[in-house]
Amino acid sequence: MTAIDQNARETLFIEARTHNVWQDRSVSEETLRELYHLMHFGPTSMNCQPLRILFLKTQEAKERIRPALMPGNQEKTMQSPVVAVLGYDTNFYEHLPRMFSHNKDAKSLFEGKTDFINTTAFRNSSIQGGYLILAARSLGLDVGPMSGFNNAVVDEEFWPEGNVKSNFLCNLGYGDHSTLFPRQERFEFDEVCEFL
Repeated sequence: MTAIDQNARETLFIEARTHNVWQDRSVSEETLRELYHLMHFGPTSMNCQPLRILFLKTQEAKERIRPALMPGNQEKTMQSPVVAVLGYDTNFYEHLPRMFSHNKDAKSLFEGKTDFINTTAFRNSSIQGGYLILAARSLGLDVGPMSGFNNAVVDEEFWPEGNVKSNFLCNLGYGDHSTLFPRQERFEFDEVCEFL
């Protein structure tokens, strides 16, 4: 691996901020496809790839999620050019013969083990969601990830079959930088890290 340059690191991690107010500027389908292309290379355990994404682009589609949102999240979500609904497929292990083909017994490790399935799917879809945020930033998009919504309402509206469960939402677009709050404090290394 080769380290990326300082400008790229600053773009992805230091300058990037969580946005709540959006420019009236659309995000193309091509950009969203490129976002997925970049993020889908991120590692998951046993290459299980449980993440499922709905990109809500139309006002009609976004209105379907409004009843699930906490009041403080409604306006910024309705204004966002794209709302990504990130879920996890609890049937991910059915695809392991294809996705983890060098281990012919991988699927059997999960069959009938509901807790193991749910933990693996939630954890790995969360990891994939982090890659989605970084991929979006690398393409010049701003993001507004959030968890202030009713999962059961989202699941019933968008995934009524029951095998896909919502994890978190992420508003995507081009943020209005003039409306950002001052950056909040972060823990210093020695407050949360140790060498053993």
